[in-house]
Amino acid sequence: MLDSTICLTKKPENYYNPQRMNFGVLRVLNDDRVMAGRGFGTHPHDNMEIISIPLDGDLEHKDSMGNVAVIKKGDVQLMSAGTGIFHSEYNKNSDKEVKFLQIWLFPNKRDVNPRYDQISLNNEETNDRLVQILSPNQEDEGVWIHQNAWFHMGNLSKGKSVEYKIKDSRNGVYAFIIDGDVSIEGQELNRRDGYGVWDTDKINIDAISNARVLLMEVPMTM
Repeated sequence: MLDSTICLTKKPENYYNPQRMNFGVLRVLNDDRVMAGRGFGTHPHDNMEIISIPLDGDLEHKDSMGNVAVIKKGDVQLMSAGTGIFHSEYNKNSDKEVKFLQIWLFPNKRDVNPRYDQISLNNEETNDRLVQILSPNQEDEGVWIHQNAWFHMGNLSKGKSVEYKIKDSRNGVYAFIIDGDVSIEGQELNRRDGYGVWDTDKINIDAISNARVLLMEVPMTM
């Protein structure tokens, strides 16, 4: 799957392709850009795990739980919408656009209490290794969610190879190439490509150029 649209990545408003709707419990991967001073007004969500990863610029977040925060490159934000939340997102800057990924996963528990979490990554920690940024366990690295899922991110130097071992044999991995060029199990992928792999216990990633990669291991069934 070289198209990163599982309803994945931003498409025209009337875009609809039923063959690209889900990758297991991964429902949406939006590759968003927000113009300077613009944003998304207050809107509701429920029973969804929502992860935001800024790639450039500063994104201001407000929600009905009382959270007000600015997230920027290196941050990972998590909202468990549960019984329902309202939130808004705006470009904090008046002179440049903000770029961010917003990812939706179906939860494994419905109607939980809404929850907000946020972490900041040390960029050096992601150099030439895969760093865990999300898991189902509160004590693990990264934010935690109501789903049997693990996310890892890495900045790989040209020529670097890394192996990712699947945590749960029932899961698949959706790889999203944020920047650069890589090969995953012999399949060449370029900037903003997405690639789904399942029925395996590990995958090998080879950096063809300097690259930034996001791996999303998720259950393949609801």
